[in-house]
Amino acid sequence: MKNRSLLVFLITGFAISLSSLKPCQAKGFSPKPSYQQTAQYTTKIANIRGNFDPADIYYPVVSDNNKNRLPVALFLQGALVDRGDYSNFANIVASYGFVVIVPDRRRSVYNSKSDRIVTGLLAETSQIEDTLNFINSESLNPASPLYNIVDRNRLALIGHSFGGAVGLSAIDNSCLVLLCSKKDGFDRPQELVAGVFFGSNLRNQTSGDFIPIDNDRIPIALIQGDLDGVALPERAAKTYQSIQDPPKALITVKGANHYGITNQDSSRDPLRPSLEQATAIETIARWSALFLLASISQDPDAIDYVYRFGDRLDPHVTVIEEKNLR
Repeated sequence: MKNRSLLVFLITGFAISLSSLKPCQAKGFSPKPSYQQTAQYTTKIANIRGNFDPADIYYPVVSDNNKNRLPVALFLQGALVDRGDYSNFANIVASYGFVVIVPDRRRSVYNSKSDRIVTGLLAETSQIEDTLNFINSESLNPASPLYNIVDRNRLALIGHSFGGAVGLSAIDNSCLVLLCSKKDGFDRPQELVAGVFFGSNLRNQTSGDFIPIDNDRIPIALIQGDLDGVALPERAAKTYQSIQDPPKALITVKGANHYGITNQDSSRDPLRPSLEQATAIETIARWSALFLLASISQDPDAIDYVYRFGDRLDPHVTVIEEKNLR
């Protein structure tokens, strides 16, 4: 574990399309979800502080004879954004074959800029261990909807804004101020196999320098609205450059702002989106899910879509990437 005394903040990026250099060969592949139905339930997850976090769990409805185990995607919320605001996004990602866990983490942190304590919904790295413990228990509980359908060895991170910064720092195996409790510390678990983050960035708040992300070949995608007035687009491009190992991707959603991932737009972003909200959510969710399928399951159709021709078929995105899949 790295122990850096850095204040971090997150912001998200701008992409240059290289689609003109890629062959457009869809070969009949449809990027639609694999499952027709999803379900959802609400529960509580025990946390490292001895309390409980309320959480919504989304999962595809699978047949009784289904032998496939579904990977888990932990969603790390944006600062002060309620978990319920991500329900549309989480349902879509679940329909691609993921158990999506969206908890609320309420805590207090010291804000050096305002010299005050801020209390609210703020993700942190310890949620990763909490989620792994929860999944290990739920998957073995015959009374749980997740009984016998979860792959406990594959955990992906999805994050928005502040939550994306938490995810990036976790993949870097860092414990950074605001994102991680120095008291609890953090060690990246071996189950963490991929991450995709919307409107997120990692840099030193004091110096403005972007933090090199030693991802140890763990695949990372950054998804960015080009009308993001909170997480400035050019900073995502610099964060993308700071990710040391491929595979990685920078996916820009044209017309989306900082809240393109939430059920409704928010005036907390000074810029209004030009892309309809439902379209933005579906686009971000589809690319998130297919990137994770390409990274975790080595799905050949998802790999082709993300790294070869998907941006030629989707008028709402541009993509830059480096593949070199494991």
